Amino acid sequence: MFRPHVGAEEHAPELTFRAVLLGAILGIVFGASSTYLALRVGLTVSASVPIAVIAIALLRRRGGQRAILEHNITQTVGSAGESVAAAVVFTVPALIFLGYPLRVELSTLIALTGGLLGVLMMVPLRRYLIVKEHGVLRYPEGKACAEILIAGEEGGTSARKVFVGMGIGAAFKTFQGILGGVKISLARELHFFKGASIDSDIDPTLLGVGYIIGYRTSLMMVAGSLLASFILVPLIILFGESSTTPIDPASQLVSEMSSGQVWRNYVKHIGAGAVATGGIFGLFRALPAIASSLRASAKSMTQGAAKTESIRTDRDTPTPVLILGALGIVAFIVALPVFHMNLLGALLILVLGFLFSVVSSRITGEVGSTSCPLSGMTIGVLMATCGSFLLVGWEGSTYSRLALMIGAIVCIAISNAGTCSQDLKTGFLVGSTPVKQQGALLIGVIASVLAVGWTAYGLNHADARETAVAAPFSVPRDRIEKSDRIQAKTDGQDYRFVRLGPDEVPEGVAAGTYLVEENSGLARFSRVDGIGGERFDAPQARLMSTVIDGLLTHRLPWRLVLIGVAIALFMELLGVRSLTFAVGVYLPLSSTMAVFLGGLVRKIADKAYRRPSDDESEKEGTLFCSGLIAGASIIGILAAMQGFDANNFDTETMLHNKLAVLYDIMPAWDNPMSDVFGAAILVFLGFLMFRYARSPR
Repeated sequence: MFRPHVGAEEHAPELTFRAVLLGAILGIVFGASSTYLALRVGLTVSASVPIAVIAIALLRRRGGQRAILEHNITQTVGSAGESVAAAVVFTVPALIFLGYPLRVELSTLIALTGGLLGVLMMVPLRRYLIVKEHGVLRYPEGKACAEILIAGEEGGTSARKVFVGMGIGAAFKTFQGILGGVKISLARELHFFKGASIDSDIDPTLLGVGYIIGYRTSLMMVAGSLLASFILVPLIILFGESSTTPIDPASQLVSEMSSGQVWRNYVKHIGAGAVATGGIFGLFRALPAIASSLRASAKSMTQGAAKTESIRTDRDTPTPVLILGALGIVAFIVALPVFHMNLLGALLILVLGFLFSVVSSRITGEVGSTSCPLSGMTIGVLMATCGSFLLVGWEGSTYSRLALMIGAIVCIAISNAGTCSQDLKTGFLVGSTPVKQQGALLIGVIASVLAVGWTAYGLNHADARETAVAAPFSVPRDRIEKSDRIQAKTDGQDYRFVRLGPDEVPEGVAAGTYLVEENSGLARFSRVDGIGGERFDAPQARLMSTVIDGLLTHRLPWRLVLIGVAIALFMELLGVRSLTFAVGVYLPLSSTMAVFLGGLVRKIADKAYRRPSDDESEKEGTLFCSGLIAGASIIGILAAMQGFDANNFDTETMLHNKLAVLYDIMPAWDNPMSDVFGAAILVFLGFLMFRYARSPR
């Protein structure tokens, strides 16, 4: 029988104020960092290990007592930020793509209710999944965290590399994004190959992600982007530039488009089809695990829950409290007008939320959080939701918001359920008190949702662009009445946020989002939100909007989507899991090339330091890169929200940035020497990653 790592001190400090406070601060930092990262490339990295290491460094023993239980509480509270951030960014920004404004209060409430539901729905399964299935379910991240905490108790772990990485990442992002010392991207068009270009961002966050996910995964991602940039875009230009009329879904001639415009108008739809198909394949692969987890969980419940033991390490939150809490949260969702929720939606949240929380918790135990198919499960939730709507006759864009609300809340719940199970496994291995750790999980959700909601809103608002309509036109009154109000960034006045299709705008006017005066009914400004733009693609959220829109409104450019479906099917026939490749097709090459370069550094480091390739137990470089990502992301967020970010390198932007003192000192950005300097900086960052990946022994 396994005995958890329990010391003699039954009254050792555990759920202390300092442990919770540090965990909340780190949860906010890593939650904001994950939000920034997920909006950029649709990926997040686990924050549990770096938070555990930081906790060991900052929370010292007091009076000879064990500190491991406090360390565990800190990583439990802090890890909620990353899981909530990933799920929020994967779903909530889809509001923009469906024609609704992104509101900070709504984003925060969705994150809060979904995150709390995930904890409440997973906790009843702890005794079965964590205790009875010990030795069967691996929970790799939970086990790794426990090993670090135990090693820290014995004096064998240092957080120096995390802090050094945070300092370097923050310093570089300040030098680049605020002072204007180096451009953010290297790009060259291949004039001998029309439509093709080679690009790479100079971004420590992307390099760090590439190192953490490993060489093979990063190689698959960049391969998808190379297919888009070197084959799909040149082909569309080759066969479309002779057309004398615009080709749907674009509103301008192909011959008048740049390669970037071709990619945004056509290849993104192809990528969305590929990502959706890859997610569905991931869900199908998980079906055996889904079936077994449901059977096992149902069996454990029908046999009756074991009586709560009197020992400290077996005390759980009472089941009636969990049930009443979950029902209360769903009732709150129905009662609050901002959710626009009805009884069918509430029922779907309860049923699908619990069903997929069970699935997520068990799959996480089998393959870990990183490999858990969150996108695939969310697509399954949306398909079940939209299918239910169609059965009762609910069609059209009117119900797209409701479908997204249900999908977003359930997605956040199942994401947090997986993280919750990892944390409870760590607690089981180090001898924590379950009821205290479950309380810490709820605190972690509450602390992190504020950072996630405000970060997503702030980045979207900072990058939003509003352009006055040259000839204001009338918008039908029924479209205005069904839309939401929003305060314009340009003049601060209130307008209606209305998304108009090609058949709803005058000839020669592009379809898109417009700010409409409520009284006159005239469209005054066209608006392009920051999320969905060049910097923050939000690929997962766009995918969710594609699924909802395709099922409820039948307005998708299906021919392009089906090309993406065919690409994913082709990759599956080759024996390659298509989702990672498909994400590369959807993302710009500039992002995935930087990720690949980080993976290449991992490959070189593994070979030089004689480690297995992409070994999950590799800790040294992962700690440094986690800090690098956090430091650069936080400065990037602050810079963007203050209008200092120089990610779009043009003279007008930099002239308005009063702090960009290096703009005139460094090589001119349109000078080839600027690219040489940028490449040198990129190599230097790679060298630092390689150097800090070395084991101190």
